[in-house]
Amino acid sequence: MVFNPGGASLNKMMKQARKVQEQIAKLQEELKERVVEASAGGGAVKVKVNGKQELVEIKIKPEAVDPDDVEMLEDLIMAAVNEGLKAAQEMVSEEMAKITGGLNIPGL
Repeated sequence: MVFNPGGASLNKMMKQARKVQEQIAKLQEELKERVVEASAGGGAVKVKVNGKQELVEIKIKPEAVDPDDVEMLEDLIMAAVNEGLKAAQEMVSEEMAKITGGLNIPGL
């Protein structure tokens, strides 16, 4: 007979780890459906980004389209998309922190 004083606590840790892993998998699926919105130019360009960091919608007001200043529109689009991606990343980080208790788990 082998005496294993840490066996019970190791078993408990493994169960907790599996539970957290399942919660993370479920959250990742849910985050595909969760969307954040960002805009630039006072709402001239609006974007929506999901929790998978995918751009899912872009809206451009007609008055933002100036054939003589395409560069301005490009800048507005870039600013809105970057802000949307940042907001989506923050949303994901906040939700993951709820599950992991603030632990920084690589790859999540």
